[in-house]
Amino acid sequence: MRRREFITLIGGAAAWPIAARAQQPEMPVIGYLFAGSSGPMVDIPMGAFRRALAERGYVDRQNVTIEYRYADGQYDRLPQLAADLVRRQVSVIVAAANPNAARAAKAATATIPIVFMVSDDPVKLGLVASLNRPGGNATGVNYFLTELVSKRLGLLHELLPAAVRFGVLVNPNTSATEGTVQELTAAGSALGLQIDVIRARDGREIEAAFASLSEKQAQALFVAPDSFFVTRRVQITTLAARHGIPAIYTVREYVEVGGLISYGTNIIEVYRQLGIYSARILKGAKPADLPVVQSTKIELVINVSTARAFGIEVPPTLLARADEVIE
Repeated sequence: MRRREFITLIGGAAAWPIAARAQQPEMPVIGYLFAGSSGPMVDIPMGAFRRALAERGYVDRQNVTIEYRYADGQYDRLPQLAADLVRRQVSVIVAAANPNAARAAKAATATIPIVFMVSDDPVKLGLVASLNRPGGNATGVNYFLTELVSKRLGLLHELLPAAVRFGVLVNPNTSATEGTVQELTAAGSALGLQIDVIRARDGREIEAAFASLSEKQAQALFVAPDSFFVTRRVQITTLAARHGIPAIYTVREYVEVGGLISYGTNIIEVYRQLGIYSARILKGAKPADLPVVQSTKIELVINVSTARAFGIEVPPTLLARADEVIE
């Protein structure tokens, strides 16, 4: 072999790894858009999300990247955060735990796939054409929180049959708030209860809300569905204990940090489904072809230690129906 031919062969061989790298596709990026703040409320369910991805071949930081965007309860920031993910050219946007996040993502792009989780009807929100045939670029999970309003109030009344004055903590920035208030007012009237609605949209207003509830001598509290409230669950459960106001919550995460009782969807299961759909989309599935999943795993969780601290004796019939009793 001539020297020139040998040098050319060696040079070509050295270039192979470079050429191979150039031909490899870029690592896909999942944009995570969350209306609340970072912390355990995100870390724990996102663990289920990442496991669902890994079971389908996508391991975080190995062959897929997750970009996080948090609104910290300032819902007016969601459109800007969604636009930032679009500029980042992510492969899919996961709009979590709040209809405002899903709407912001939907308004920001008509082409990037969106996987949402909403407690409101996604058809009425304008996210999909129908549950079975979403159409467009969005699909996801419809989980039941607002639909359980009357049932949740009934459980609190069963736990506290002598209570007649109930406070309701709502976030005025959440789209489902007015519907929740209307349903609670009707349900409360049917049970002969007085309903006092208190609005709060940040930590300072939450403090003021409990002061107001205490002044009104509220005997019980209904905490409305809201992702920001969940991220402030330690503050809320601490204030409930300090002011001596027994409360019912939407998800178990409140009860795990000292809340009294919760009744609602298992959020871990919802995040697992978000991971499944995200992986399917990364593999080429179209959101238009993935029916919206309706989560049906509802759980009742009671913290009996907190009940004792409030001087409440939980009825045996209620304990028997609980999916979990925390000691």
